Amino acid sequence: MGAIAGIAYARAEAASYRLRRVNVPAPSAGGSLRILHLSDLHMTPRRRRLRDWVSGLASLAPDYVVVTGDFLAHPDAIRPALEALGPLRDAPGAFVLGSNDYFAPRPINPLQYFAGPSDVDPRRRELPWPDLVAPLEESGWAHLANTDTSVVVRGMSLHVRGVDDPHIGRDDYAPVAGRAEADLTLGIAHAPYLRVINAMAADGVDVMLAGHTHGGQVRVPGVGALVTNCDLPPSRARGMSSYPRPTLRTPVGAASDRQMWLHVSAGLGTSPYAPLRFACPPEATLITVGG
Repeated sequence: MGAIAGIAYARAEAASYRLRRVNVPAPSAGGSLRILHLSDLHMTPRRRRLRDWVSGLASLAPDYVVVTGDFLAHPDAIRPALEALGPLRDAPGAFVLGSNDYFAPRPINPLQYFAGPSDVDPRRRELPWPDLVAPLEESGWAHLANTDTSVVVRGMSLHVRGVDDPHIGRDDYAPVAGRAEADLTLGIAHAPYLRVINAMAADGVDVMLAGHTHGGQVRVPGVGALVTNCDLPPSRARGMSSYPRPTLRTPVGAASDRQMWLHVSAGLGTSPYAPLRFACPPEATLITVGG
């Protein structure tokens, strides 16, 4: 009975969506920006409650929206994903894709995650991801697959760089490398692999956003995440943390330039084959920089 009750609770928690709010100091004087970070929706046609909850986040009126991949978990999920994001697309934003946007999910033994990051099964069906990208770009959102963009939001110059999904080796940081001149520099990636985090930190990125880990998805109270499905330490599997810059490519003196803020979202969905969460509720995060 205890096992049945635990599974029932974990299924209920997987649909208990939460909004977290975090603040980080502005890297330069003046101004503030509210960034809504979404990740890992793993949308399917049946996830109507998730669709409606995400759509309701438009009432927050964020200044900028970032989605760090894994929008999809089904070949027919593009329409519900776009419906969920519809009202939010009035704000400027940027996004990257994750492996589950490129390939449909398949069942996997959860114990395999303890052996290291998962591999992409070559039998996985390719999803029609261009049909997701095109309308998002038409809304004005930037698809940052190994590229960058610059925009002015609320009078602040914002530089955003992103890489395609490192989990399946699609990342190429070289095209976006270097220090940017902007009031705020954001870096985004789906999977927070250390090679990407270190490169962005060394180039003076102020805040990096990622997803993929699901926060561990099943966390042990008092211990936290046990796995991250990448090479990120489990202690950083969820939430905002300061990340030391391994090497500063240019001499800088500001205190804020001695660290980068790293935010890893626990995400909003799960694989349809593992619709469980424990001590790790699904989340979206409103990040206020400065103010």
